[in-house]
Amino acid sequence: MTTISSHDNHRHDAIGRADIEAARARIAGDVRRTPLMRIAGKQLGIDCAELWLKLEHLQAGGSFKARGMFNRMRSNPLPEAGVVIASGGNAGIAVACAAKAMGVRCEVFVPEAASQAKRDKLAELGAVLTVTGASYGDALAASLVRQAQTGALLMHAYDQREVVIGAGTLAAEVEEDAGVPDRVLVSVGGGGLIAGVASWFQDRCWIDALEPELAPTLFRAREAGKPVDVAVSGIAADSLGARRIGSIAWEAAQRHVDAAHLLSDAAIRKAQMAMWKELRLAVEPAAALPLAALHSAAVEPRSDERVLLVICGANLDLASLAA
Repeated sequence: MTTISSHDNHRHDAIGRADIEAARARIAGDVRRTPLMRIAGKQLGIDCAELWLKLEHLQAGGSFKARGMFNRMRSNPLPEAGVVIASGGNAGIAVACAAKAMGVRCEVFVPEAASQAKRDKLAELGAVLTVTGASYGDALAASLVRQAQTGALLMHAYDQREVVIGAGTLAAEVEEDAGVPDRVLVSVGGGGLIAGVASWFQDRCWIDALEPELAPTLFRAREAGKPVDVAVSGIAADSLGARRIGSIAWEAAQRHVDAAHLLSDAAIRKAQMAMWKELRLAVEPAAALPLAALHSAAVEPRSDERVLLVICGANLDLASLAA
């Protein structure tokens, strides 16, 4: 396993299980304890002992993001201006849910790539929505300007300690429900999810990072030995469209992530449809990467392995499942 890169000038304290347990207590009344579906690997054509599907698409706001956003908001004073975030959609929806529950104002900046389904959900939740720029990075820049103007609490989609710690609470639930899996498959955009999950399981299991070929933030960082900017596009860009891996995720990945894999849009779409047809799980493309990795043989588990698939979100246009 690689060590922390000497190219990084800023260091983050490692996130431990005690941090994650404290967050579980802090947000227990805010988030849902999502189900863990356990099925034989052969039911989905996979040669492994068991597949564990952590159904985070059933989380408040339709994705795992609610965990981190509630944790950050419960950990900080909330100014009169409320909260502001840039997001491809899911993080903004999670913040809007938390803000509505806590009675504070919420502004969300999304790029033009954000799906109409996610924009509609943000509007439904009462967020003040601004669509700006071609990518998440453009929306982030606009949100930083707005935060400086208003003094709102800045929320980050993936690169804040409280956000990463909150994401780790789903892994704690998995262990409490079923133990430690042999292998964990996690989709990566900016990396908050894999950083949280890896910080919980640490070196107790094999951890695979999964990205679209058209949004390879962690994969290219591992090649370069440091975070680098990448071009992002493709079927999952609204969820996994960060230009650069987050600094917290980069450090966590170097400590605990064993391998990174790239998947084609065709494989992701095929897996998304398989999850609907075989399991009746309506999930967005980002949530289908774990199954895509198995079906495409990008990841080949041993026949005796128990494999955890983190099913991260469900903010999709349901009509796309009929296509």
